[in-house]
Amino acid sequence: MSAAVRVLVGLAIALIPAAGAAQAPTKPIVDTVSIKDLVGASGLDRGGEVIVSKGDNILVKSGGHRQARLWRWASVTKQVIATLVLQEVAAGHIDLEKPVAAYLPQFKSANAGLVTVRQLLRHQSGLPNPDDTAATPESVPAYDAPDYKGSRDPLTGYCAGPVKRASGGNWEYNNCDYVVAGALLEAVTGKSWQTLVRDRIAMPLGLKTLGTFPTRKRTVAGTVDGKAEPGYDLTAFGASAGLYGSADDLRKFDRALMTGKLLSESARAQLWDGQPQLGSIALGQWVFAVPLKGCAKPVRIVERRGAIGGVEVRNFILPDVDVVAIVFVNRAGFDFGEVWQGKGFSYDLLRAAACS
Repeated sequence: MSAAVRVLVGLAIALIPAAGAAQAPTKPIVDTVSIKDLVGASGLDRGGEVIVSKGDNILVKSGGHRQARLWRWASVTKQVIATLVLQEVAAGHIDLEKPVAAYLPQFKSANAGLVTVRQLLRHQSGLPNPDDTAATPESVPAYDAPDYKGSRDPLTGYCAGPVKRASGGNWEYNNCDYVVAGALLEAVTGKSWQTLVRDRIAMPLGLKTLGTFPTRKRTVAGTVDGKAEPGYDLTAFGASAGLYGSADDLRKFDRALMTGKLLSESARAQLWDGQPQLGSIALGQWVFAVPLKGCAKPVRIVERRGAIGGVEVRNFILPDVDVVAIVFVNRAGFDFGEVWQGKGFSYDLLRAAACS
């Protein structure tokens, strides 16, 4: 635990009676932490951005500017794509248990007829991983670099190449899974995933900053080890990490997802079906329950994280206590900690929001 957090998280203090005085029953002082103080001590009010809300009430909005900053949503994009797929499942157009080849007969992967749509969204496909391509001198995977010479076609390019393993079994994080999921959506709906994001997410929810790369708009750049991040081709990520927008628009998406505006309760239950034996992975996000100090019982947490270069994001939805917490940083390596370990910045932020 960092020194800043040690200062902010109060110690339970026992009252010591004066010598000779009768000892009265003692009451523990409640261990509390201020969200604003926590954010301030982390330095995230300088360069980063934090939004925490309970219901429709904003508890904290720190690090924002007069004009909304546009952040890479990075792999939070996967959470959005999974939501769109579950809309098609709810409409009866996609069966999660059918193989991907049933919807994408042009997909050339050896696993196309084996991996189910559910396994694709849960990173159990066994497809090749763009992160495994040779790194550039700037330590960027070749697939993500501006001068990539291979094919990024979802159906016939790199993602359709030699598989890493058989489908099923344990999960293995992989951007190709969602690159292919974007193509699957287009095959089923006749519309690109970018159009579906616009028509089903951005416009109905009034998200005026949500967009897809490429863009001429200025988005927040990141730093790595105090230096400007290396160059990425942000269009390379496609449906796996190709969205950008403001932190507040992400909060609005979270609220809509949590309150049933995007998916029915039964569809959301499938989306948030975290599997403990698979590390609590669900479809496009992780879902687990953990004790948070100050809360009467374990709290269910929906977590989606992402990173491209020096920009990182944590997106937390706590549906049973109606809390959303979002953190963007523009410097790689920020110590978020792990909520399930019961310590660190993310843990303290969530318990302050949910339990205070």
